[in-house]
Amino acid sequence: MKMENQIKVERVSNEEDLQQVFAIRRKVFVDEQNCPPELEWEFEDVSVHFLGRFNGVPAGASRWRKTDKGYKLERFAVLKEFRGNGMGKALVSAVLNDLPQGAEYVYLHAQLDAMSLYAKFGFEKSGEQFEEAGIQHFKMILE
Repeated sequence: MKMENQIKVERVSNEEDLQQVFAIRRKVFVDEQNCPPELEWEFEDVSVHFLGRFNGVPAGASRWRKTDKGYKLERFAVLKEFRGNGMGKALVSAVLNDLPQGAEYVYLHAQLDAMSLYAKFGFEKSGEQFEEAGIQHFKMILE
């Protein structure tokens, strides 16, 4: 009998899970994408964090936070060995479902190769392409 792959994304509620989130982000953004570490660790205490597990193994992370503009979704990261299994989709879905009811102006800064994922949830490109932490992005707004 073939075991179904199970993806579970939960809002982080303890220090141990938060450290898993940080470890995933360090591996994806700092090690793999060469983002400056000092740019990666900001607004942690005002963000709502999520940890995605694939068959119980920590595999993805994300967060949202309220800004002066609205609600910003950010730090979507999936470990290389878990990509292509639906983890990214599960993370976006979990974050969107966790936003306060009536959340106005939901946006994100999308790396170019992730734009198609966000578009599936109704995000639309806004403005010019820009560089953030040495990586090209577009702002995307939930329409």
